[in-house]
Amino acid sequence: MCSPPQADPNLHLVFLGATHQAAFEHFYQDMLTNDPQNAEFYSPGAKDFLRYTQQLSEHHLGRNLPQGYVPCSYYWLFDGQVIYGAIRLRHRIDDPFLANECGHIGYDVAPSQRHRRYGTIMLSLALEKASNLGIERVLLTASEDNVASRRVIEANGGQFDGVIYGEVFAEMLARYWIHCAVNE
Repeated sequence: MCSPPQADPNLHLVFLGATHQAAFEHFYQDMLTNDPQNAEFYSPGAKDFLRYTQQLSEHHLGRNLPQGYVPCSYYWLFDGQVIYGAIRLRHRIDDPFLANECGHIGYDVAPSQRHRRYGTIMLSLALEKASNLGIERVLLTASEDNVASRRVIEANGGQFDGVIYGEVFAEMLARYWIHCAVNE
C-alpha cells in the first residue's frame, strides 16, 4: 500500500450520529450554498436527521438497501466540532455501473474546507477501513477535468487505469486503482 499522508491526530472518520447534528447542518449549508449539485445527495439529512443516520447505519449493515445498492459505509471526517467531508465506502462493486463509473469510494469535501488536504487525509483513512473489510484494492473514479480529486487519489497511491465515457454520468471519467494492505 502507498504511504499515507500525515493526518492530524484529531481527525477521525466517524459514523454520523445524533451528537453530530449541528456539525452536519453546518456541512450541509456549506454544500448547499457553494456546491448545490452535490448538496442534493445530503438533503435527506437536512429533512430528517435521525432517520437519515438510521438509513446510513442500515446501509452499512447491508439492510433495507434500495434496489441496485450494495452495502456501503458512510464516514464523516470529524475533529470533534467540524465535519470536513464525507466519504462513502462500497463494500463491493459487483454490477457494471459500480464497476465502471462509481468504484468503491466516493467523497465530498465541504467547499469551505477544500484545498487544505482534507480530501487526501480522508481517503487515506478510508483505505484503512477498506482494508479492514478485506478489500485488497479499491477503484476510484473522478471526472477527467477534476484535477483536485485526481490529485487526492494520486497522493494516496492511485494507479491510473484510463479514461472512460460514463454511460450514466455522461462525462469522461478517470479511473484509478489503489492497493490496500489487508488486515488479517
